[in-house]
Amino acid sequence: MDGHLATRLPLADDQADFSLARLDGAFGEQKLPGRKLDRGMGEAVGRRTVFRPGDAEDFARVADRVAAGNTALVDHVSAFERAQLRNAIATGALLTSGRHLQHGDAEQPGRNMEVFTNCATAITSFAKFYLLLNGSGVGRAYDDELCAVDWGQAPTLLLHLSPEHPDFPRDRSGLHRFGVEMQLLPWGMGPEDFDGAAEAQVRAVLDAGVLTDLAQAPAGAVHHRIADSREGWAKAVEILEAMAFRRQADRTLVLDLSIIRRAGSPIAGMQGRPASGPISLLRGLMNIRRHVIEPARDDSGGSRLQPWEQALLVDHHLSVEVQVGGARRAARMATKSWRDPGVLGFVRSKSEGGLWTANHSVMVDRTFWSLLEGSGQGDLAVHARAVFDEVTRCAYVNGEPGFINGDLLEDHRTGTAWAKPVHEDGRDFASQRYQADAAADLLAELSRRASRARFPVTTNPCGEITLHVTGGYCVIADFAPALACPVGLGDFAPGQPTDEVAGLWDARVADSVRLGVRFLLRANRMDALYAEEVARTNRIGIGPTGLHEWAWVRFGLSFRDLLDEERAAPFWRMLEELSGIAKAEANAYAAELGTTRPVTVTTVKPAGTTSKLFGLTEGAHLPARRQYLRWVQFRGTRDAGAESGNWLEGTDPLLPEYEQRGYPVRTLRSFPGMSIVGFPTVSLIQRLGLGDALVTAPEASPAEQYQWLRLLERHWIGAEQGNQVSYTLKIYTDQTDLAAFRDIVLREQPLVRCCSILPSRPDNELGYEYLPEEEVSAARFAAIADGIHDEAAQEVVDWAHLQCASGACPI
Repeated sequence: MDGHLATRLPLADDQADFSLARLDGAFGEQKLPGRKLDRGMGEAVGRRTVFRPGDAEDFARVADRVAAGNTALVDHVSAFERAQLRNAIATGALLTSGRHLQHGDAEQPGRNMEVFTNCATAITSFAKFYLLLNGSGVGRAYDDELCAVDWGQAPTLLLHLSPEHPDFPRDRSGLHRFGVEMQLLPWGMGPEDFDGAAEAQVRAVLDAGVLTDLAQAPAGAVHHRIADSREGWAKAVEILEAMAFRRQADRTLVLDLSIIRRAGSPIAGMQGRPASGPISLLRGLMNIRRHVIEPARDDSGGSRLQPWEQALLVDHHLSVEVQVGGARRAARMATKSWRDPGVLGFVRSKSEGGLWTANHSVMVDRTFWSLLEGSGQGDLAVHARAVFDEVTRCAYVNGEPGFINGDLLEDHRTGTAWAKPVHEDGRDFASQRYQADAAADLLAELSRRASRARFPVTTNPCGEITLHVTGGYCVIADFAPALACPVGLGDFAPGQPTDEVAGLWDARVADSVRLGVRFLLRANRMDALYAEEVARTNRIGIGPTGLHEWAWVRFGLSFRDLLDEERAAPFWRMLEELSGIAKAEANAYAAELGTTRPVTVTTVKPAGTTSKLFGLTEGAHLPARRQYLRWVQFRGTRDAGAESGNWLEGTDPLLPEYEQRGYPVRTLRSFPGMSIVGFPTVSLIQRLGLGDALVTAPEASPAEQYQWLRLLERHWIGAEQGNQVSYTLKIYTDQTDLAAFRDIVLREQPLVRCCSILPSRPDNELGYEYLPEEEVSAARFAAIADGIHDEAAQEVVDWAHLQCASGACPI
């Protein structure tokens, strides 16, 4: 068996029907056992983001509830398909996404789609805030032509918190905590060092920033009590943003935070994780008032904040509060057109402005690259070269901003993005749970602007999904072809399964793709804020993860083998046929449901959560390192704000638990109220016996990795109905200087839709407080592992096996 799928060849659109999409039934109808999570990190991720008490840490039970919830979204899903879907998830062959694994259950038909979407865009700050609160990653275009709000015209903003609220800082202890959370006190100042002067400083900020008596509000002020919900928090920002759009600087808006639950209260639907309380939102709104509204009104220095800069700052301050809540990731993408006069300021905004909450990219096109290749001296050519030079100068330091080839994105390429209608009644952002009313006129104005924008689409934070700038969703899912193997991955030599095993394996992979496509199209039927856009595009994104494990165990091919298309022909042929299967299935099932033909179908997402569950390489990425600590954020800090002291109230209970087991734990400074736990990690790929054939990301050249991306775009993404490949390519600055870096970008970046480039140096030179993955020496890794008193971790960190797999057996 060479991996060729002869049974399911894609037909032309007018021939596609349900008979083509019929499932092979490769997973059977009898319940299969759930796959065991990878020990250590996999189990930690499962406990934190997937398992509920009723799951009993059994992935089969997760599969039961996720399949039940998804198939309940439409009528007449057969018991046969339900059983197939359940088994595909239970075995890990169809991983869906972390959102579905976390939230999927029989109650799904009554929930909002936002909870199940990984990828979104927004064109206003309140919309972005609400989507972040729902856990979506959100992209936003900050092009001049798409920013219509002057925050300098916002109303006078007063913030009220009742002195009776449990979180109101009424005594010395409360004032100390308020000072810590508001970042008013020096790092590490504990209660014992909180003297009279410090207390007076905190009390002065409290008195000046918080209205304690509503009777003191001026006559005619607009009063709004913020509801204790995601919707309530977003509605407060909507009212403020709408008043700024209407230039109501002569009005006063009072936002009352008094009914927001106290910090540490459990959040329903988030595994009971602790709420951040009203102080978090208070801090965000105070920062907007101080760092955006007031400076936007001041033009005395001649450098007044421009609307795009104001929007970027507002989104940053709101995102900080979502992220430090500890229950949601607050992932963002910020893009700006290369043609904008202020783009150079945007380029420097992250490195010089401290705006760390978003990935920044510049949208470019064929005109941009052609101007760089020529020797023209016109204004646009000079501007293009200045943008390229500044982007690469900044990116060489910290990897941002990147370049996105906006004209290669699907909706831009086909022109469908400009066909989106303009609505005047706010329906662009309305669901059963949330309706934009105060800002309906703002949304309409922005829709009109987008209908004639040069770049009408942007991407989600990780870059793999194309979405309209005014707002849209894409539900996404991973399938893991290696985990579709019907026998143990060690039961045969790499690339040499029996014909019987290979036949069933390949059929399961194909069915995982079909089931995944149907799974996603059903999710598009949910109640959604962007229901109009979902119906218009029916966009989905399904992609593989654990590609390197599959290539090795199924075909006997290492990374460098895959770059030889002739040698790796069975792999690439099968991947291309799976792409055709995905699109044919999507078109057929959409027709069956009476919905639009999906604008996009294929993608490769980062697959972080799903891949970590089973120790797979993530999405298209090479293994990052051979052995490393993977740091994971948790909400919580100590009373001394440093590495000692008791954990404060509201701390995630997993933090002290992991610390007690011996895992490395550090409190963060740049992320207020957050700490990190380090998990010793050895990926599955290193346990499969590749030996010297294993290639990690630092060992692959940029040219090899760009070739890998081009092959994936050709054979999986495809020429039509494709999104992008999310990929971060590391370039080591001790081997590549700035001139060589620029040559690489100029030569390679125009040939792919998008690719993040992250220059890397020794960890201690990067300037970050921590890195998600910290490479450690073999000796340090062994010492850390020995200090962890956790049977699960000890079982995964089999040090002798690790060293033998790398070709360096211990004496």
